[in-house]
Amino acid sequence: MAYNEPEPPGNGPEAPYSEPAAASTQVKILIAGGFGVGKTTFVGSVSEIEPLSTEELITAASVGVDDLGGVAEKSTTTVALDFGRITFDQHGIVLYLFGTPGQRRFWFLWNELSAGALGAVVLADTRRLEDCFEAVDFFENRGTHFLVAVNEFDAAFRYDTGEVRAALGLDPRVPIVLCDARDRSSAIAVLRALVRHLLTAASATSATPSASNSVNSV
Repeated sequence: MAYNEPEPPGNGPEAPYSEPAAASTQVKILIAGGFGVGKTTFVGSVSEIEPLSTEELITAASVGVDDLGGVAEKSTTTVALDFGRITFDQHGIVLYLFGTPGQRRFWFLWNELSAGALGAVVLADTRRLEDCFEAVDFFENRGTHFLVAVNEFDAAFRYDTGEVRAALGLDPRVPIVLCDARDRSSAIAVLRALVRHLLTAASATSATPSASNSVNSV
């Protein structure tokens, strides 16, 4: 199933897992951010295969350990990773999506999950924008190209991308996009923006015509 097919994966039988064609360019992407920003929702809404989720119930054992500020209604948390896949058939690109855990006690997994990743989406919630600072620092320190996707929750105040950039102190070259992680087409637009960003960075390094052509066609 490619990204532009009309039916989302939730309608009809679950898509069985199958490996993409060997000729495809396969890219590992991280979906990161603070606790409760919508990482699991993002991966689930966009994946063309049945997504893998490692969500577990939040119990009394997390009291005093996990920070539930601003997300007190949340009853589950990712304890390892989320995994999904999406294929851009027109461009021969397959994205393998790895969602990181948001709780601080599971951050040691980020180093493992980031191995081999070419890019990342940092999801942000403007009600708790400070929760994505660590993710931004993590990818900046590793030299991993990323963009910031502001997940516009229903009750959140709307800020323009310039205000978000100033609040996060982002490099002007880092893209910022607005999205609704629940909406498949919106999540796909985020991933397309990230692919363009990665290709732009690659073309700036190699300065090859083929890379420039790829950027313009995504």
